[in-house]
Amino acid sequence: MRFLLDQDRMPTAWFNALPVLPTPLDPPLHPATNEPVGPDDLAPLFPMALIAQEMSTEPWIDIPGEVIDILSLWRPTPLIRATRLERALGTPARIYYKDESGSPAGSHKPNTAVPQAFYNMSEGMTRLATETGAGQWGTALSFACTQFNLDCKVYMVRASYEQKPYRTILMQTWGSEVVPSPVDDPSHPGSLGLAITDAVRDAAGRDDTHYALGSVLNHVLLHQTIIGLEAKEQLTLADESHPDVVLGCCGGGSNLGGIALPFLADDRVRLVAAEPSSCPTLTEGRYDYDFGDAAGMTPLLRMYTLGHEFIPPPIHAGGLRYHGDSPIISNLVNTGRMEAVAYPQGKTFEAAIQFANTEGKLPAPEAGHVIRAVIDEALAAKETGEERVILFNFCGHGLLDLSAYDDYLHGRLIDA
Repeated sequence: MRFLLDQDRMPTAWFNALPVLPTPLDPPLHPATNEPVGPDDLAPLFPMALIAQEMSTEPWIDIPGEVIDILSLWRPTPLIRATRLERALGTPARIYYKDESGSPAGSHKPNTAVPQAFYNMSEGMTRLATETGAGQWGTALSFACTQFNLDCKVYMVRASYEQKPYRTILMQTWGSEVVPSPVDDPSHPGSLGLAITDAVRDAAGRDDTHYALGSVLNHVLLHQTIIGLEAKEQLTLADESHPDVVLGCCGGGSNLGGIALPFLADDRVRLVAAEPSSCPTLTEGRYDYDFGDAAGMTPLLRMYTLGHEFIPPPIHAGGLRYHGDSPIISNLVNTGRMEAVAYPQGKTFEAAIQFANTEGKLPAPEAGHVIRAVIDEALAAKETGEERVILFNFCGHGLLDLSAYDDYLHGRLIDA
C-alpha cells in the first residue's frame, strides 16, 4: 500500500531540532585554540546562510523557492506499507517505509545537496569540494552543482572508489572530477575522516571554493527533516496516529535525523539508530570532543567517536564508515532519547535480500542495517503479540552496489 502526498503539500519549511533537544548542544571548538568557534571561523568553508542555520534557534526555517522547484522533481516521496514483508515475518506489526530511492542520486542525499549548492551559488562561489564514502553524497552534490552551474571535486574513499565504479561514472556524467582518497597513499583503503581532510584542504586553499558536507552537521540534518515531515502527514493518510518506533541506519546521522527528528517531541515514539558493528560509533564509542577529519583540521565537535584516526574495515556500506557522529544524534543517544544497535555485515545483507524478495526493492548496503533492525523489531512484536507501528527510512537503492551483493551471494563477503 502506497500513501502519496500531492505536490502542493510538500513541506515549505524545515524543522529545527536544536530548540527541543533534551540538553543544549556543546559548542564546536576551534582546532587551534579550543575556544568556541564563531561565524567568522567557519566562513572560509561555508556560506553565511548555512552558518546561520547551523546555529539557529528558530523552530522552523523556510525552504527557498529555488530549492523547492528542484526538490519537486521527485518529492514528495511515497510512504509504503511493507505488507509482503509483514506476511513473510508473520508479525502483527505494521511496517511503513519512506522511499527515498527515487531521487536523481537514488538516495536521500539530494535533500541537502540542493540547498547547499543553492546557498553557495547565492554567495558567489563557483566551485565546491567534498568527500564521499559509498558515493551517494558525491553523486547528490554532483547533481546539485549542475543545477546551479557550480564545478565540483569529489574525494571518494578509496575502498568504495574501487568497489563502486558506476558511482564514479554517474558523478562524472554530472560534470564532477572524482579522485580516490587518500590522495597521497594509493595502497590505503581510506576512510571518511581522511577524505574530509582532502576536501577541506582543497577548499581552504582556494578563494572560489567552499566545502560541502553530506552528513553530521546541524544544517544537514535540518534539510533532511523534509523526510519525516512528509511521513507524519502520510501516516495520517494511513489512519495511524503515530509510530511506536522510528528507525534509520546511521553513519554520520543525516537520513536517521531526517526521519526521526520531526517525531522528537513525541515521547510515545522510540527512536533507534542502526550502525555497523565494524564501525560501532554510537554503541562502543566515547562521548567526547573530537575532530571531524583525520588530520585535525576541522573544528572539534562533541560527539560519539571512535577516534579521528580510526580506520574501519572496507565494508560495502561505505556511507556508514565514519569514526564520529552527528552532535544532534550523539546528544539524543547520550541523554537516552535514542537507542542504538549494531550489526555485522552478513546479517544486514541477509535482511536486505529478504526485503528485496518480498518488497521488490534492492536496498543500498547502508539501508540493509536499518532493515535488519526493523525485522528484529517486527519479530519481537511477533513474540509478544503486540500490534507495533514501525516506521523506517529506506534511504537508497542498491542498483549501483551490485558488486556487494555479488560478494555476499558467492561467499566472498567479510562478516565484519
